[in-house]
Amino acid sequence: MSPAAAAAAAVTANALAISAQRTSTALLLSAAASRRGLETAVLTGPDSLAALSGRAVHWYGGPHLADRLAGPLRLGLLEPPDDWLPRLPRQLTQRAVELTTHAEAGSRRRPFFAKPPSDKSFPPGVYDDGGRLPSASPDTPVLVSDVVSFRAEYRLFLLDGALVTATRYAVHGRLDPAPLHEDPLARDIAAFAARLCALAPLPTAATVDVGLLDTGHWAVVEANMPWFAHSYAADPDAVLDVVLRAAGPRDRVREADRPFLRPTRGQSGA
Repeated sequence: MSPAAAAAAAVTANALAISAQRTSTALLLSAAASRRGLETAVLTGPDSLAALSGRAVHWYGGPHLADRLAGPLRLGLLEPPDDWLPRLPRQLTQRAVELTTHAEAGSRRRPFFAKPPSDKSFPPGVYDDGGRLPSASPDTPVLVSDVVSFRAEYRLFLLDGALVTATRYAVHGRLDPAPLHEDPLARDIAAFAARLCALAPLPTAATVDVGLLDTGHWAVVEANMPWFAHSYAADPDAVLDVVLRAAGPRDRVREADRPFLRPTRGQSGA
């Protein structure tokens, strides 16, 4: 086989798997994948899963289905640990952030912001007191932080410690996506992204939300799983680069990324 044919075979051996519940981001990433000769495989059931057997597969979709597919497809899924945000320097968060349990948070008697670290077991938001938290298992992990107000919020897509694309997604808490190059704060965002990459422990492919507080300070909102992050108005080709690194063959995961591997939680099919 010629070098050109071998390269072509290597490309066709890869596939981007997405769920049957296709989102706008999944469609954008599928188009970006097609432009570089990468097949998109829509997982509709056991047959579509079996068709990917033995192939190098990447994933974009939800964590619950990802947990079921990680074993059969030998996926290595990168994600921030639950205590990633609380361990950041205060200069990056501009607020107190604590990882606790639903039981402990439920005993609090003052307003606080609460969210699950990674799953969607209850809606994130400001709660007047712990008694208003939605029901969950007592040992469910919960991130609790001081209540702050963001003027604008942005999603950063990072690769190898550098910002590759970003998007505004909210203004004063309301959804308002816009490409970074159209935002007057683009330079400030890039500068904060560089500081974040220098100070925060991150996998080589990461998605982090940041925002400008009413105080005028920049702060990290949260980290996200790139393979389940909405791209909003970010460049889909650059987003795809991050997704491919963050959710691909487990045996290709870089040594530096192994501490960020999501544990394999399931082995069943689609």
